[in-house]
Amino acid sequence: MENVSQADQLESIKSLQSTIRKLENALSQMTQNGANTTLVKKRLKAVSIGLAVLEHVWNQGPHHYIQEDLAEARKVIAGLFPSIQNSYAKSKTGSPQRTLLERRIKALELAVQAIDDLTT
Repeated sequence: MENVSQADQLESIKSLQSTIRKLENALSQMTQNGANTTLVKKRLKAVSIGLAVLEHVWNQGPHHYIQEDLAEARKVIAGLFPSIQNSYAKSKTGSPQRTLLERRIKALELAVQAIDDLTT
């Protein structure tokens, strides 16, 4: 995995933690409303695995995921890019939303890279 500065590591971890909180809130609301939660659960699991893998690579933290879980997480995370990039394209230059999306894209790219490194 490429050398990632300490600041970028911290930013990426915070971004993924924020994404997980958003997904947990969405899951809670959807559950209360009786909506189908399959997709949100899948995304939550994938982003959680991505975070665990980054923490494993950067901080030698534990990760207990089998190859199938890692492969599925990679696929789900990669599937998030088109919608995030679409939102990014619509956001205004210099806006807080654009900054958040830039950080999220970078964090998810690093998570995919870390998963690739673990599975090869």
